Parts: sequence; C-alpha cells; structure tokens
Amino acid sequence: MEKGNDRKTWSEIMKIPGLKKIDIYIIKKFLGTYFFAIALIVSISIVFDLSEKIDNFIENEAPLDVIFLYYLYFIPWLTNLLSSLFTFIAVIFFTSKLAYNSEIIAILSNGVSFRRILLPYFIAATFIALLSFGLMGYVIPYSNEHKISLELSYIKGKTPEVQQNIHMQIDTGKYVSMHSYDPRKEQGYKFSLEKYEEGELISKLMADKIKWDSLGSKWIVEDYYIRNLNKQGKDELIEGAETDTSLTVTPLDFEQQEDYVETMGMSELNSFIKRRKMQGAENLELYQLEKYRRFSYPFSTFILTLIGVFLSSRKVRGGMGMQIGIGISLSFAYILFMRFARMYALTGAIDPLVAVWIPNFIFAIIASLLYRFAPR
Repeated sequence: MEKGNDRKTWSEIMKIPGLKKIDIYIIKKFLGTYFFAIALIVSISIVFDLSEKIDNFIENEAPLDVIFLYYLYFIPWLTNLLSSLFTFIAVIFFTSKLAYNSEIIAILSNGVSFRRILLPYFIAATFIALLSFGLMGYVIPYSNEHKISLELSYIKGKTPEVQQNIHMQIDTGKYVSMHSYDPRKEQGYKFSLEKYEEGELISKLMADKIKWDSLGSKWIVEDYYIRNLNKQGKDELIEGAETDTSLTVTPLDFEQQEDYVETMGMSELNSFIKRRKMQGAENLELYQLEKYRRFSYPFSTFILTLIGVFLSSRKVRGGMGMQIGIGISLSFAYILFMRFARMYALTGAIDPLVAVWIPNFIFAIIASLLYRFAPR
C-alpha cells in the first residue's frame, strides 16, 4: 500500500508542467554528484585539519565535545568555500558520462533542443546558489563566531592582533584616537576623545586606558582628565580614576581582522559599513568585499554550470579524463582570478564591487565562446 502511494507521488512529481523524466534524471545526477563530492572532500579535510590541530587540542585540554563542536561549525564554511569548485566538477563528471554513453545525442535526436537540456541544470544550479547565499548570509556568520571563539581558547596562534595608532570619527564633530587596542581584552591604551563645534575644539578627554563593559554595553575610561573650553577662553579641568563614556562604537569597530568580518550577518554587515562611513573611517574595502562577495559568489554557480555543460556535452577522443582535467584547470583559474581581484581591491586599486564581479564577467565570456562548440 505504501509502495503504491510512493509511486503515485513520484508520478505526480514527473507530471509537473514542463518537467520531464530526463529533467528529474539530470537534477538527481547533478545534485547527487555534487553532495557526494562535497561530503567526501569535507570528510578528508576534517581528518587532515584534525591531524594538524590535535596537539593544540591536547595541550589546551579540549574536551571531545568541544572538538566535535569545532568541526561542526567548520563544515558550513568549508562547504561553501568548495561549492563553486565542486559544482563545476560535478557537472563535468556526470555530463561527460552522458556524452560518452551517447545519451545526449539520443536526447537531441528525439527533437529536444540543447537549450531545453539546460533547464534541469539551471534548476539544480539555482538550488545550490540559494544554499550558498543562505550559508554566507545567515549560517556561516553564526558558525564562524563560535568557531573563532573555540580557536581562541584551544588553538595556538589564533590570538587577534593588537591594533596600533587608531584614529576615527565616531559622530559629527567627535574624534577618537588610541595608541593601541587589544581585541582579546577589549581594551585600548592612551585614549583621547575630542569634540568640535563650528571647527573649534570645545572638549578633550584623555585617559590611560579604556575598556569595554560587556554587561553594561558601554566603555569605561580609567585615569582620565577632561578639559572643557568655553568661548570666554576659560578652561575647566576634570580628573578622576574611572567613569563611563557615551561612545557610539563597539569593540567590533576597532577590530580589523578578516575572521571577524565573516561573523557578521547581512543586516549587521550593512549597518557596520554604513556606520563606519558616517564615522569617516577609511580602509572599508575588506567589509565591502565581503558584502558584495555574498551575492557574486552564489551567482558564479550558474556560470560555472554552463561552462561545465558546454565543455563536457560533446563526446571526445580523450574521454572523461581529459574533460575533467580541463574542468579542474578552469576551476583553479577561476579561484586564481578571484584572489588577484581581491588583492587589488584591498590595496584600493580596484573598486570592491568591480573586483568581486570581474571573475564572473571573464568566465561569462568564456561560457559564451564555449557555447559555439556545444552539440546541436
């Protein structure tokens, strides 16, 4: 009885308007090969990563549940990192098998156009692209936050770098500076806050140390003095051991590490960039790159899928090995383009928005050229 119900459900699926049995077959092959390849390489990567970090875990007395959680948080980041590469490889692998077995020729001989064959590929690519976008925008920021926390506690060499000589506008007419800031302690040293009205200095706060009170979500300065200047030229000097401040910044505003950028959700990242622009901060390329990358990277799934289909849909003498080899070479070329564009964006030579889309643009041109060689 249950089998009959299953057959009926499956039949209904195949009767969706415009979706044929061959579409279901290609989608299953595409996604099946993709997830199998991802699961395999993620498992291997975890084994290698654990072999490198096991001494650190043992030395820092990490419990087994902590190690398990660390790699649980590690999986979304690694899965998304390899997504485009294995989308490409998956398409080439199973499409070249279809071509080698003359299945694509048989499909075309039955009056199905090559463009129509692309429909199930786009459906599967859309699923992978949405998965990648969801991971980058919502899952990975959460998992990275916990992963980095565990790295700080149980893995050596992961201590955040101390920031030096910080200067920042935090509001209209308000400027802060610090000689140094320690992200792990959330403390700054040799701190100053200057307030201006109509271009004239009206108040200056100097403190030996400033620290973040996480419970009260506020900054506290220690060993401070405040110099207030009025229009009559009289100065008012206030000194003290400790007091609160009304700074509209958080510790994240002083942290310039790439790891922490990836802990921000989409809304948090947008708010952060907007706030830093208002503050007059420079060197926002890292944050802008991350923002634009969360849209361009999932979109690359479609381009790489097309290239994979065009490359492997024709039967060649070299067989699948040759097509897979070309596919892997193009995959690494795409990653190389991404790295170079990112490097130039961080130095300010290229606008971050242009940088993240350059690889997609170049490979879109390659896809249009390869389309000419696709079977008809």
